[in-house]
Amino acid sequence: MELKQLFQASAIAAALALAGCGGDINITEGSIDNSVTNNYGDSGTDGGTGGGTDGGTDDTLPGETSSFLSSEVSAALGQTVEVRTLSGTLTADDADENGNITLTNDTVWAIEGPLFVGEDKANSVNLVIEEGTIIFGRSGGDYLVVSRDSSIEAVGTADAPIIFTSYQDVTGDEVGAGQWGGIVLLGNAPSNKCPQDGSDCALQIEGVEEGAVFGGTDETDSSGTINYVVVKYAGFEIAVDNELNGVTFGGVGSGTEVDYLQVHSNADDGVEFFGGNVNVKHLVLTGNEDDSVDWDNGFQGKLQYVFVQQNTADGDANRGIEADNDGSVPDIEPQSNPMISNLTIIGNNFDGEDDSEGVYLREGTGAQIYNMVITGPSGMGECFEVENSTESQANLADGTITVKSSVIACANGENFKSDTANGGTDLETWFTAETSNKVLDASAILLSSTGKPLADSPLLGAGDDASQVDGFFEATDFIGAVGETDWRQGWAFGFGGGTIQVVESTSGCPAGTSNIASVDGVTTTCSLSGTLTTDVNLTEGNIYALSGAVFVGGDNENSATLSIDAGVTVYGASGNDYLVVSRGSKIEAEGTATDPIVFTSYDDVTGGTTAAGQWGGLVILGNAPSNKCPDDGSACALQVEGVEEGAVFGGTNSEDNSGILRYVRVQFGGFEIALDNELNGITFGGVGSGTTVDHIQVHANADDGVEFFGGSVSVKYLVLTDIQDDSIDWDNGFQGNMQYVLVRQAQDNSDANRGIEADNDGSNPAIEPQSNPSLANVTIIGNTFDGEDDSEGVYLREGTGAQLYNFIVTGPAGMGECFEVEDSTESQTNLGDGTIMFSNSVIACENGENFKNADTAVDLEDWFLNSQSGNAVAATQADVVSGIYSTTTATPFDFTGDSFFDNADFIGAVKEGDDWTAGWTIGLE
Repeated sequence: MELKQLFQASAIAAALALAGCGGDINITEGSIDNSVTNNYGDSGTDGGTGGGTDGGTDDTLPGETSSFLSSEVSAALGQTVEVRTLSGTLTADDADENGNITLTNDTVWAIEGPLFVGEDKANSVNLVIEEGTIIFGRSGGDYLVVSRDSSIEAVGTADAPIIFTSYQDVTGDEVGAGQWGGIVLLGNAPSNKCPQDGSDCALQIEGVEEGAVFGGTDETDSSGTINYVVVKYAGFEIAVDNELNGVTFGGVGSGTEVDYLQVHSNADDGVEFFGGNVNVKHLVLTGNEDDSVDWDNGFQGKLQYVFVQQNTADGDANRGIEADNDGSVPDIEPQSNPMISNLTIIGNNFDGEDDSEGVYLREGTGAQIYNMVITGPSGMGECFEVENSTESQANLADGTITVKSSVIACANGENFKSDTANGGTDLETWFTAETSNKVLDASAILLSSTGKPLADSPLLGAGDDASQVDGFFEATDFIGAVGETDWRQGWAFGFGGGTIQVVESTSGCPAGTSNIASVDGVTTTCSLSGTLTTDVNLTEGNIYALSGAVFVGGDNENSATLSIDAGVTVYGASGNDYLVVSRGSKIEAEGTATDPIVFTSYDDVTGGTTAAGQWGGLVILGNAPSNKCPDDGSACALQVEGVEEGAVFGGTNSEDNSGILRYVRVQFGGFEIALDNELNGITFGGVGSGTTVDHIQVHANADDGVEFFGGSVSVKYLVLTDIQDDSIDWDNGFQGNMQYVLVRQAQDNSDANRGIEADNDGSNPAIEPQSNPSLANVTIIGNTFDGEDDSEGVYLREGTGAQLYNFIVTGPAGMGECFEVEDSTESQTNLGDGTIMFSNSVIACENGENFKNADTAVDLEDWFLNSQSGNAVAATQADVVSGIYSTTTATPFDFTGDSFFDNADFIGAVKEGDDWTAGWTIGLE
């Protein structure tokens, strides 16, 4: 088909915690030919006069154009958009000759008040919604009801899901649960609330006006198709215990197809099943404020691949599953007894009127559960509970409740809640009596922050093949909702989808980011969170907030490029806010000398007091070699330090390309996750030589300035100021090049350690590939810090090689040693055979310890002055530098013909009259 104005899902990976931060909704040209002939008759609604309508009618589309909403939405999206309102009841009079009423994706649709598709078993129609279509509501009274005998055909795609959301989300305002109503499907399938005398069944559905009824005798009844649909910010309490869920299924039959459905940030339950037999695959329930899944009244459907994650900021939540048969007559037939396979529930620490919990089976329900994992943090409530009632306890004993091939791994000390004091079953004993079940520590199941199992997770390969139990289920071998392939990516909100691919909206926030309150009261502020799985461009003129760990792409899958315009500022508010560029993805951050790109802290952008360690840092991961990779040729996936599990690096591609960092400043970062597990200013893990890095500064970092874990990336024009640990650190086979490197430790003599600390490998110093980078034109200016780690110059250890040219190492009298090589067999051998080389350099420390020699070591001063060429020792700092500028007249090394190194006419990093640090750095005044 010819593509024409398709609303196409984008890659916002917004944190599920950001209930207050909306995903941008915008419009781009698409690919659906909407040039169909529709015969809708008159205006298409029997109301349709909601605020702002202009009273006009369009016989080719249902509803009425709203000039007010069209203007508001067009302004928000930055292009002309028609918004049509729908209200009242859509009937056969409004349909085409095939009984269809179509919502096209070249229009935005607004629900005003209750919108009914057909009357109850009368005037029935089929509501067709094209892929990529946006439908929104403006209040809790705006909701969609598909009546019995009518149907909905909402068929999106992975690239263009259909989105039901709030007006605030569409216009880029603050979003949250309960901003509109929700979706209600009503069918003719059985409910145990139906009359027992065989008379007609018409049960009032909760949360909806009188007359919205369900129930019957047709288990195979069809209410249509829901496929790739995202429902956000819905839910509304009509009255106490009478609320709208994200999607309500009332007596919906198995003829209905539901696949790839998400409910995000709903004020009541995510989905609730009142009886019926509908089956669901690929269900995502995130950040919902009550139960994520609720069933009762004889529900007997099947569910596979159900992912539940409660609000990651510990906001409102209740149960992952709350399940009933009937509170009044718990053994009434038909009995609720669904089958579920591949379920993940991740709780949170919410402790309110209804705590975060896992699964609660009560009021006589049965349940057949396979391949379930329940986990959560220490503040979560009970993870698995069965009501201590006669009927529910009997269900445990006779197999009406079955749990197999499942893992419970909660960190709260309450994996199970058992009322054994009053004769209830000991649930842990019951659970572990099934040998395929396991109770594990929460940390042992190895889930990423998104709930995907890591490569060595015990959930992988441990599942039961539920297809052998029932043909509805697909064959799987893993426990939990997600295996090695992440089916959520690209369409679900928080997983790279759920918003609309867009031109930049007038809110200023580009696609893939969310508009939040201005951080400085003036500048448009946009949030990044979660995993970006399609390309995102951070446009200038905005400030961007990192919310938690933000990943660019998955590990060598769902790869993306994060482009950052010159002059952009990105900030984090805590040590948990950091940016990771995954293997296979790229960062394209190209600033200029007049408009550098700045990564900084919340305190900095708000004018507060700045200090090291106020946010995380920048982590680049690549596929280049590390000597920590397996030596048997198997795939390499090394966990990088300072970052959540699953952030891995390493491979065989020395020329791997992770993008560009040019004129980028990283300041006030660094955070200790745990002892010896810290975030550096910039971490390079297995980054290849195809990556471009030049004109970079790391300032005031709480851990190392830059650290290279293996890899072969090269760097030119590097400034490291006020770093509290090592300014440069390399290990694990790093073989890159660097030229023009300025290290200046804090002038107030506060925390500092080494200008360079360099290793090959502590366990096996001779391991290959060996760390052996080449560095030229380096100035290291120490200070007098004397703490647990003193200010020092260069320390080469653990078998590293190094080719050092045109160095100045200097510092005041209180500084520690200026050049040291570890007294180990491998390191001392490297001094003798040229694996360590130091030429055309000057060491000028005023501390009396230009060199640190161990009793059995090579005499470093003799080696430096007599075994190497062009070196000298000077008496004072003033002999070699003036401020940051080199003043020594020592002869530089001749690099003529070298493909990387410039043939500089000076030693040290910077010379007066050619100050490449000017205009874009800080802290050098």
